[in-house]
Amino acid sequence: MRSYKIAGVTVNMDTFGFAYDRGRPYEIEYTAEPDITIESHWEDLKKAHPEVHEFFCEYTSTGSDFYEKLLAFDGMLLHSSAVVMDGKAYLFSADSGTGKSTHTSLYRRYYGDDRVRILNDDKPAIRLEDGIFYAYGTPWSGKTDLNLNLRVPLAGVCLLERGEKNEIAPLPAGKALFRLLQQTRRFDDKVKMDKVMMLLDALLRKVPVWIMKCNMDPEAARVSYEAMSGKNN
Repeated sequence: MRSYKIAGVTVNMDTFGFAYDRGRPYEIEYTAEPDITIESHWEDLKKAHPEVHEFFCEYTSTGSDFYEKLLAFDGMLLHSSAVVMDGKAYLFSADSGTGKSTHTSLYRRYYGDDRVRILNDDKPAIRLEDGIFYAYGTPWSGKTDLNLNLRVPLAGVCLLERGEKNEIAPLPAGKALFRLLQQTRRFDDKVKMDKVMMLLDALLRKVPVWIMKCNMDPEAARVSYEAMSGKNN
């Protein structure tokens, strides 16, 4: 069993493979009294999907348990690619295959690696702390190893769609709620689901949500950043 500091909470887990490798930057001195103890059920996942490598089963299982238990700390998963620029985090969410990772990679091409960092390329955590939402990198970052052990104020969320032209506009809360609900984990447990809805409601009150049609041109990064940040640079 090892101890980690992930999304601001102390986590104990005994793991291997991808979860162990990607968890190293988050490891801290061992504590016997963590906030969260991860329970891995990778064997069950492996039995259900024997074609999937046990490393991936372990990685998926530990991540699922972490995000479920993070709810107790006003935190949740938002399936997105998170970019950090000028000290703020911007999350780009979309259905798989739409191009959220491609869009954040355009930030690096347009603005340069000295100004842009990828906080988490698939499963950043967001937490409501003292009335402010923060985005965190976590070891669970999808197929890539693009994640950073950082806490950054969340400045905006953008829902992406493919389009021939780059167009972005604010998304009303009523329409944003359903779209965001599709990009987080949902639970059969009513108490947990109520907590998810409470966090989404708070998010919509405190963080601007945008919708964008975009292409693969690096100019798409400029269009989204200037709108979401209010800066022309």
